[in-house]
Parts: sequence; structure tokens; C-alpha cells
Amino acid sequence: MANKKPSIKKTDKSRAQEGKSSNENTESDFLIVGMGASAGGLETFNQFFEAMPENPGMAFVLVQHLDPTHKSLMVELIKKHTQMEISEVVDHTKVQPNHIYVIPPNKDMAIFNGVLHLMDPMKARGFRKPIDNFFRSLAEDQMGRAVGIILSGTGTEGTLGLKQVKGQGGLAIVQNPDTAKYDGMPRSAIAAESHDFILPVKEIPDMLIKYAKNRKFGLEKKSTKIDTTKNLLEKIFIVLRNETGCNFGDYKSSTVIRRIDKRMALNQIDKLENYLKYIQKDREEVLKLFKELLIGVTSFFRDTEAYEALQKVIIPEILNKKQNGETIRIWVAGCSTGEEAYSLAILFDEEIRKGSKNLKVQIFASDLDGDTINLARQGIYPETIASDISTKRLSRYFLKDKTTFRIKKEIRDQIIFAEHNLIKDPPFSKQDLVSCRNLLIYLNQEAQKRVFTIFHYALKPDGILFLGSSESLGEFASIFEAIDRKNKIFRHKNVVATKVPDISQLFREQSRIVSENSLPIKLKPRENLAGVTERLLLARYAPACAIINNEGDAVYFSGNTGKYLQPSPGEAKLHIVDMAREGLKTDLRALIVKVRKSKKTEISKGVNVKTNGNFQTILLRITPLEPLNTYEGFYMITFEELVQEEIAPVDVKPAKAQEVSEIHALEQELTATKEYLRSTIEELEVSNEELKSSNEELQSSNEELQSTNEELETSKEELQSVNEEIVTINTELTSKIDELALAYDDMNNLLASTEIGTIFLDANLRIKRFTPPLTKIINLIQTDIGRPITHLSSNLVYDGLENDIKQVLQKLVPVTTSVQSSDGTWYKMQILPYRTSENMIEGVVITFVDITHEIQLADDLKNAKKSYEDLLEMSKTIVYTQNKDLKYTSIGNNVQPNFQFAKMVGKKDGDFYSEKDTARLEKIKKEVLKKGKAIRERIDLTIGNATYLYDLMVRPVYANNSLEGIACTLIDITELHEAKKELAKLKIERDEGEKSTK
Repeated sequence: MANKKPSIKKTDKSRAQEGKSSNENTESDFLIVGMGASAGGLETFNQFFEAMPENPGMAFVLVQHLDPTHKSLMVELIKKHTQMEISEVVDHTKVQPNHIYVIPPNKDMAIFNGVLHLMDPMKARGFRKPIDNFFRSLAEDQMGRAVGIILSGTGTEGTLGLKQVKGQGGLAIVQNPDTAKYDGMPRSAIAAESHDFILPVKEIPDMLIKYAKNRKFGLEKKSTKIDTTKNLLEKIFIVLRNETGCNFGDYKSSTVIRRIDKRMALNQIDKLENYLKYIQKDREEVLKLFKELLIGVTSFFRDTEAYEALQKVIIPEILNKKQNGETIRIWVAGCSTGEEAYSLAILFDEEIRKGSKNLKVQIFASDLDGDTINLARQGIYPETIASDISTKRLSRYFLKDKTTFRIKKEIRDQIIFAEHNLIKDPPFSKQDLVSCRNLLIYLNQEAQKRVFTIFHYALKPDGILFLGSSESLGEFASIFEAIDRKNKIFRHKNVVATKVPDISQLFREQSRIVSENSLPIKLKPRENLAGVTERLLLARYAPACAIINNEGDAVYFSGNTGKYLQPSPGEAKLHIVDMAREGLKTDLRALIVKVRKSKKTEISKGVNVKTNGNFQTILLRITPLEPLNTYEGFYMITFEELVQEEIAPVDVKPAKAQEVSEIHALEQELTATKEYLRSTIEELEVSNEELKSSNEELQSSNEELQSTNEELETSKEELQSVNEEIVTINTELTSKIDELALAYDDMNNLLASTEIGTIFLDANLRIKRFTPPLTKIINLIQTDIGRPITHLSSNLVYDGLENDIKQVLQKLVPVTTSVQSSDGTWYKMQILPYRTSENMIEGVVITFVDITHEIQLADDLKNAKKSYEDLLEMSKTIVYTQNKDLKYTSIGNNVQPNFQFAKMVGKKDGDFYSEKDTARLEKIKKEVLKKGKAIRERIDLTIGNATYLYDLMVRPVYANNSLEGIACTLIDITELHEAKKELAKLKIERDEGEKSTK
């Protein structure tokens, strides 16, 4: 083990910097780094802290899978590799910078307000998820100050917790799997895209130091600074919009600031203007910022109490309203990686199974992020989701695959995942339920208004809106009825259309022409002296006026128009002629018609208007607003009072005042009526001409419609025929799909039953598919599909796999060889080209067949053969076989140094023996072939220059009850014979000696 780092004498400048850093690390102004590890974690922790400075200005909390029955020695072991203070956590420990905290055995740990709390585990050993639990609490408590690091370990724990850390604006780091002793946990986190960086352990400390140096946590000061540079922030939004099509101006400024601040810290940029220049040059950073702003924090059955309320009250209500065979439509907005959509699908499936109705469920799950949508479509999640889902639901709706869970097909088929911008794209409609949980909290007030308008449009009458725990309706409470205010469940309310904004305005470009129901002239009050003077002059000296649209409806009034206009009794009407007082209607109507035709200012003098019982003479002026293109189709009507001129007295016969007044009024009315009649006659003549032309066009159109109708009848018959063909084809396709599904199941069962490890690679050596037995040979998990096989470690004691694959792809010649794994198992490896039905080569297929037993048998056979040959050699026995033509077919051994018996295969006795010996041997052998019985004789044979005596045994050989040849054994008994002769001679000499003695 390494010794403690030697203390290094620091300069005064270093001390000053250290003191400054220490002072800056207030109670809330430092990072809290959560580090999760499993198998191989201790070695990784040691490497990490050896590279970490003594005073990094951050705190470290170590969470590892520990044996609950033994005392942990982690504190003592890690202490030798760092000079920071390290201790095992006790309950209610306040986290301080430059300190290492280690989780104790048999405890769960969480952090609240910067204080570590210990709790007794509620789940059995093996089911606990201490890393995920701590990371989740760290993310919720520290948000942007949280750092999560996943190190060496098996399984998938830490993936979901790290995702929470990143989602709350914290930093997420994963150890490079190639440097991890056990790469299960790092690979799982990478596959789920829960990381910001993938680094070797020794490079992580340097990254943390740089990140902490550039990350500023004074949010209030930061926001004030960015408020002063609003222009720069809007330019960043423009870059994002141009690259991604998404307008982040709808997000809350505090959320955007935190995320941009994090990206600036990661790239070591201290000024916003420099970051703007950076993203203008680096497209990859724009996409990273886009991902950072898309906050994807979700889990299965998040807020359990809310989902229980939904299942007990809302879902049964929706099901009761449906008739047998109908479809339940649900929209999950902002679905992220799909957990919320699958949760709702499971709840509805459970309730449908309880009833007798045959109902279908169709869920539209949408999100802005295409990558998370792709993950949601796969429906594959790490095994740590078991902490959020009951065992019963896991077994019913998920398939277990080593370290992951896959959602079952019956649930997956109920959901349509789509990339969709909630605010920009048109919404789904006629929904029974809309679920949007914890998305609105990131949007500003204006964007929230638009979203609630969209949801009101999307829901059916009495449809259900399901919001997150931190969200509320605000000013839109009038268009939704609260069902369960605590759990944020609301019902669509039918309200007067005017209370709901027009949704059609949300999904089209803004027009330059504003609505006719509201005047676009909306002047902001000016508080300066010029503005006050202008308003007083307009009020006192400017004539009364009204603005009307092309239909004659008043949209704006200025001055005292009450002297000339008065609303008519009954239903409210804003038509200007209907509001005109007595004496004004005729002139006003005629002048409006005249202005519409001439498109220029028209004036009518001497118009008498009855006001307060008396007639007042005015000048009526109507001016089109066409010079202002924005307000084309609007007209300004001014009512100007005329001052009565004094008339010099003349000698005339006085008339009565009343008669003069009535005659004058009648003359004016007659003149106006003539003018109005004349304009009406002109309009009527024009209208008659237009009607004649229209009538001719209608007659022509009628003939065309008749012709079109005949064509449509023909097309209808053709469509009916095509429809019948489509139905037939659809039936065939359905049958084919069923057959394909059956074949797929058969293939899966076949591959599983053979216990043959098989892997399919494309032409770029990327993994397409593999069978479960292969995971014993190559370290694979389901999320490795799509990765090059060269990036993965294997258990084979063989380095030529990549070269063999490339050779097969180049020469299209299969390669077969025997390979051994690190555990001693032998496999027969065969690499074949992958051929499509069109005989195209699109990769290779590699199979591994366990031949350990065959290899063992071959070794045993080899050893038995060696023992057999040794035995034959010791006994000086030669074993051989011959066919019916007496040709040698095999020789057991070669024990005669002067004669190479091995060369006799394929030859006869006459090729090696003398004629005499050959004749004697063939006579014996032919007799065996003839009688089919064994013969044993002693025979002497001359080999080389010597004669040897052999014990010859010849036996017949049968195959399928047919005589095929003979088997012979020659035992060299020459020495034995000579020994016997010597023994007999000695016995005779002994007997003669005994006789002579007597």
C-alpha cells in the first residue's frame, strides 16, 4: 500500500491563495461530490484521492456496497492515500469542504439541507440500492452544487441516481469502462446517457478542480449580471433556435441561467460574451447546451400517492364512460425516456383486466429530445427500477435480462412515441387524459398560458388533466375544475369560447394585419410635458372621431362622440350606422359607400344632427387609412362642428322661424336621399352585371361538377375495388406477421435450447444481436447492441478474433478453430459470412460450441493410445490389420529396429518377406478368411539378416455381419525360446552332474 503523501512546503503566495479559497467556501458555496462504487471500488477510490489535492474546496461522500455483518475498514485503507480528513458517517453529520465521508455498513444514507442522515435499510440485502438512493437525495438537495461519479462495479446501480443529478443541473461523471476493473456500472450509465464526461479515474480530480474554479453559485448576483446582458442571452437563444428549431425564450430565466452557467464552467469560460462566441464556432457545444436545457428527470410511478389517486378514482371513471370496443386516448407531454407513459399504460391495463369490457388504450408520448424518445421506444431500463416498481408489476409487465428490464410487447404496442414541440407544433386532440408532470415549472408565465390553452383544446369535454406536484393552473383555474387539488388532478370545463384564447393563433406566423375586433392603435401614455400637452389639445380642440373597419363596425373612439353616436337599445351592436343619431344615419351611410368606391377622403357639409332636442350642423368627413398598410381596410370618421355665420339684414318679407327650419331640414334630407338613391342605383347596376357574370360562371361550373360527379362515381367503384384488394392484402400481411412472430419465438427458443453462443455482426463489426450463452464468452449486456465488438473485452485466451473476422469478410471463406476461455472451457469457434436472402454479404455470424468434453476425450484417447503403444513395445507385440486381399490397412506399432512396419500400409507380405515366409503366412491367413475362425501358430520369419520366432494369432474381422478382413498379432518370442533352450540345457547338465555324483 502507498504511504501518505509527503507534506510539501508551500510558498507564501500559495498560502494566500489557499486562504482565499478557504474563505470563499462558505456553508453553501462548495461542491458535494457523491461517489458510487461496487466491486473494485476500493482500488479506484485510492487512485482518485492520490490524484486529488489536499484542499480541493469540496466535500466527498463515498457510497459502496458493504457487507452488513462486518466492520468496514475503508476509512483506514483510504486514509493512507490522502491528507484530507476522512471519517465514517454518523447520523446528522454536517457536510464540510475538504472532508471525506464514508457510508457505514448496513445503513442507507441521504442528505437534507447539507446534513447527512442515516437510516436502517428497509429492503433485504441484495435488493438495496444505496448509491441510487443517495444520488437522488443529493440531486434534490444540492441541485447545481451536486456532483455524481460512477466508478467500478457490477450491475446497473447508480444509473438512475446519476440521471437525477444531471437533470437537476449537477455534474455527472462516469469512469471510463476500459479502465474499470468491473465495467458493469459505468457501461450502464453510459448506455442511459446519464453522463457529462467519461474519464479515467486519474483525470477526474483535475476536471473537478477546473469545474469548481469556474462554477459560481451566487445565483442572485449571477442573475443580476445576466439581466444586464439580456441582449447576449437572446443571441444565445437565436443560435439555439437556428440549430435545433427550439425557442428557449419560453423558459424561466433562472433555469436557463443555471444551465448556461454549468456549461460555461465545464468549458472554463468566465464571460457570457465569450461563451456566445464559443457556441457560434462549435456546433457540438450547441447540441450539448440543448441537451442541458432539456431537463429529463423522471421515474416510474413518480409521486406514488398521485398515481394511486389516479388509479382509484380517475381511471375507473374513464373506463365507465367507454363502450365495449372503444379506445382510450392519452397524451403524455414531455415524456422524456418513457417511464411516465409506461406507468400510465400499466395502470390502465390493470384496471381493464378487472372489468369485462374490451377496451383499447392508445397513448401518445411526446418529447422535444429525439435521443430520449429513441431510448423510450426501446423500453429497456436498468435493474435498479425495481426500487420504484413492485415485484408483482415487474413480473407481470417486464422481462428480466441479466442486468436490465425490458417492457413487454403488449404494453409497448399501446404507446406511440413522437418527437414533438409542445408549444410550437399542433397538439393531439380528443384526449381522455393529458399528463404533463413537472414540465411547466421550467416555463415562464407566458409559455404556461399557451400550454394550458393547448391542453384545454386537446381534451375532450370532461377530460382529465394530470399535472406535477409543483404545478398549478394559475389564472386558468376558470377553464378547469379541480378534482383532487392535492394530487393536481383537474377536469376539462366547458366554458364560453371567449374565455379561452384562440388556439389557432399559437401555431402560425404572426400576421401584420391585426384582428378587426380590436384596434391596433394602442398608444402608451407619456408622462412628459409634451405628452400631457398633446393629450389636452386633442381633448379640447380636435374633432370627435371614430375608427371603423371594412364592415362598418366601430373599433375606436376619440373625443366626445356621444353627441353624434348613441348605442341602439337591445343586443349590443357596434355598427356605426346603427349608433348614428337622428339626422346622421342617411348621410353617414351614403358617405361610407362613396368612400369605399373612391378610396379617398369624402366630405359631406351641412349635416344636421339632433342632439339634446336641437339640431346641430356639422361637417362629416371620412378618410381611409390605406396609406398605413398595417391598417388597410380601416376608415376614420370625424364630426366637425360648423359655426353659424352672421348674415347682413335685408328687406325681405319675414317668415316664421319654425317654417324656415323645417323647410331647410327637408331640403337637406331630400338632397341626401337623392345622393343615397343614386349611389344605391349604381351599386345595384354593378351588382346586376356581376350577378349575370356569376350566373354564367355557375352554369359552367355546374356542367363541370356534373362531369366531375361522373368521374367520382367511376373513382368510387375503383376505390371500392382497391379497398377490397387492400383488405385481402392486409389479411395476408396479418397472417405473415403472425407467422413471423411464431418463427421469431421458435428462433429464440431454438437458440436458447442449443446452448450455442452466437453473435451477429454487421460489416463494420458492430453487434446486431447475440444469444444469452455468449455472455459467458464476451462481456456483453443488452445495451451493447450497436457497439463495435473490438470495444468489448472477452474471456477468450485468443488474440486473432478480429483478424479472423476481417479475413472472412474479405475472402468469404469460413474460419473454424478451437479456442479456450480464461475459465478453462474449450470452444469450437466458427466464423461464417452473413448472407441475406438476396445473397448479399452484410456481416458475419460467429458461433461458439462447447467442446470441452470432446477435448478431454481426445486427451484421454491420446493417453490410452500412448499407454497401449508402450505396452505393445514392452511386450514386443506387433498388431496390424489386412483386408480380404491381404493388403495391410493399419499397423499398431514398430518394435523391430531392422524393419519399418509402418511402411507396410497398402502393401502385401510379399513386398517385405521372402517367398518361403510369404507362402507360409498367406496360407494361414487365407484359411482364416475361408473358415472364419482364428488360428494361432508359431512361425519363424527372416527379417533382415536375422531369423525371429513369433507367436502369430490371426482373427477374422467382421463389419455388419460381413467378413471384411483379418487382424493379426505377432509376439516376438525369440528371446523366450532361446531362454527356454538355455534352461533345458542347464537342466540336462544339472541332471548329468547329479548322476555322476551318485
